[in-house]
Amino acid sequence: MRSYRVDLHVHIGRNSRGEQVKVTGARDLTLENIARRARTSAGLEIVGIIDCASPRVIRDILELLDSGHMTELEGGGLWYSSPEGGGSTVIAGVELEAELPGGCTAHYLCYLPTVAAVREFSREVAKHMTNVHLSTQRVHLSPRDLASLAHSLHGLFVPAHVFTPHKGVIGGCVPRLAQAMGSDGLDLVDGVELGLSADTYMADTIAELSRYTFLSNSDAHSLPRLGREFNVITAEAPSFNELAMALRRQEGRRVTANYGLDPKLGKYHLTGCDSCGARFSLPPDAARVCPACSSTRIVVGVADRLAAIADSPTPHSPPHRPKYHYQVPLQFIPGLGPARIAVLVKAFGSELSALHDAPEPELAAVVGERIAGLIMQARSGMLQLDAGGGGQYGRVSLED
Repeated sequence: MRSYRVDLHVHIGRNSRGEQVKVTGARDLTLENIARRARTSAGLEIVGIIDCASPRVIRDILELLDSGHMTELEGGGLWYSSPEGGGSTVIAGVELEAELPGGCTAHYLCYLPTVAAVREFSREVAKHMTNVHLSTQRVHLSPRDLASLAHSLHGLFVPAHVFTPHKGVIGGCVPRLAQAMGSDGLDLVDGVELGLSADTYMADTIAELSRYTFLSNSDAHSLPRLGREFNVITAEAPSFNELAMALRRQEGRRVTANYGLDPKLGKYHLTGCDSCGARFSLPPDAARVCPACSSTRIVVGVADRLAAIADSPTPHSPPHRPKYHYQVPLQFIPGLGPARIAVLVKAFGSELSALHDAPEPELAAVVGERIAGLIMQARSGMLQLDAGGGGQYGRVSLED
């Protein structure tokens, strides 16, 4: 057994021909760029790419297989051989938007073990949607039907960023997962993705979720955001089957750590006003009115949503729950732009190594004592943060 760093929610902006896949994704966010950068820059051994039902992406996968740059693993998944040496495992996934009977829509992640399964999944969902070529499209299937389809192809089903007010099933639709899946459909759920504005301890105030493995993923729409949240799994090999066993905690495989943003850095941690941009906390029994401008155009934050629907004001974590490590990605640290981050990657091998492993004297030799000190504060959770909300990320505050 060994440990692997895993980020299972990365989008594709364009395919190799420049055709659009994720409208809000960066142009250089291609399948091969993700697979290559996952290991060489971000420090990930396994990366889940969740736009693989698009025929535009399937074509890229087939071309990489034909060229020998990718191979299908015996245990499921795709091995990408990097020109720099080494490589990464790509888990082919799909993010789709499904509707509940009341009309509320939320996002769900499906992961497939083989290219054949991906192609069959794509053919099937194309019958129930308008445009299979683009990312995160609405599919006219229930979440339960979507989960059943994934399982019929030996895949996995994970509700995405469940607490987010926009397209999170618990954050924006229903207070309990059973209301979306049916009480007898909860066994179809293989894990729960927390989202950037929540952590393990917030999620463990809802008793229904204690049975599930939690995932902290980046939801990256650009290459620099790879690995801003990730998981550590213990497994025999970096393959789909081993990942599935880790999510289900079988035969010693498991998720052993979650690394995620401090929820204060997330875009929806606090309640926010769409009219004036104010961020604030909203007591459960308070009127949904902005205290700054009296507008009713507010987005209830994850912290306030959970305070209103939690089973307990304090978390009750099950014995299987690993530690959640707070992470302040290098991009959030003042004074660290792309050029300096590139220098850190060159010096220490990856962004995650610079952020979590490099000794302070060696960091100082590369980026100076001030920024090295900030990285060490980020590592120890000592940075002061201004909380995000209403669609705006939180930030590191250098004020005393």
